[in-house]
Amino acid sequence: MPESSDPRPATLLTDELLQAIRSRAAGHDRDNTFPHDDLADLTAAGYLRAFVPVALGGSGLTLRQVAAEQVRLGAAAPATALAVNMHLVVTGIARLLADRGDDSLAFVLEEAARGEVFAFGNSEAGNDLVMFDSRTRAEPHPDGGYRYTGTKIFTSLSPVWTRLATFGRDDTDPTAPVLVHGVVRRDGGGIEVRDDWDTLGMRATQSRTTVLDGAVAPAAWVHRRLPVGPSRDPFVFALFAVFEVLLAAVYTGIGRRAVDLAVAAAHRRTSMKNGGRTLAQDPDIRWRVAEAALAQDGIEPQVDSLARDVDEGVDHGALWFAKVVGLKHRATENARFVVDQAIRVAGGSSYFAGSELGRLYRDVLAGIFHPSDPESAHATVANAWLGPVDPT
Repeated sequence: MPESSDPRPATLLTDELLQAIRSRAAGHDRDNTFPHDDLADLTAAGYLRAFVPVALGGSGLTLRQVAAEQVRLGAAAPATALAVNMHLVVTGIARLLADRGDDSLAFVLEEAARGEVFAFGNSEAGNDLVMFDSRTRAEPHPDGGYRYTGTKIFTSLSPVWTRLATFGRDDTDPTAPVLVHGVVRRDGGGIEVRDDWDTLGMRATQSRTTVLDGAVAPAAWVHRRLPVGPSRDPFVFALFAVFEVLLAAVYTGIGRRAVDLAVAAAHRRTSMKNGGRTLAQDPDIRWRVAEAALAQDGIEPQVDSLARDVDEGVDHGALWFAKVVGLKHRATENARFVVDQAIRVAGGSSYFAGSELGRLYRDVLAGIFHPSDPESAHATVANAWLGPVDPT
């Protein structure tokens, strides 16, 4: 076969790197610490520049390629994968827009190429409209910049991010409020990061609360002013597509690891009832492992296929949002099911604090809280197929 001329690497995450990251995951979970060592290794491997074009010194990977990497990283260390996911989301949005001729976020790729670490600061307590409205105030400056005042929650990478992609509401014209999306610098002032992350799972993400107290996005980094409510702007599509696909990839990785652990447990555990034979010979256990494997085999092609459709610009029309939120919902629920089956196969040992399966059980629960949550996902899909609810 002819040698490929594609300069992009097949993978940035070697088996050795993933094993090193996996070996540290339990300690970071136990101690509730951020995985600085993992981030250093991923940075050295060029992983934070995965979406950055080759011309800027990155790897120029596609969404499909990065999703495949995130499945593998999620299988090794879910919290590390979820943390770095947010940097990849911001850079992935910029890359997707650039590939479609929109350079409004080109500065993100340039900053990432220089080693800056991006976080995603959009979630707010009590805001179930998510990206369609905001409790944060965005105050315009005469030079075109904006000053943000508000509180963001679940800001992953809190100990290390240097750039925060965020948004707020500008009510300068009360009859036509706008949502202003921009990027602020951590060292630009007006930012407090609270040390308040002590959770059931996904502990190493250190997704702390971020208080914006007049944090400034310069004019060049204010990239969207959109009406309150749903929008057909390409940025909104890129945000949902990249965010949901990469989230689905992380949780799909958890499922993949859970199947492996279930298989190992079935071969390790023995049964006195069956004359000391391993549980791999027990029909009930075989059924549970098969159930887990069937579910896992069903979700992995979905992640790959939809990521490819995003890359290739496949026209799903009005069904696009239903497809991406549906993928995220199925992937997270599927991972919960697979982990549950693995727990049942492994037995009581998985209930101990040091168990990897016990950790996965806690980590996978976080999937129900990420946008789009189950209620929002079902509403989106229902609207796509049935139309909006008649208000009369």
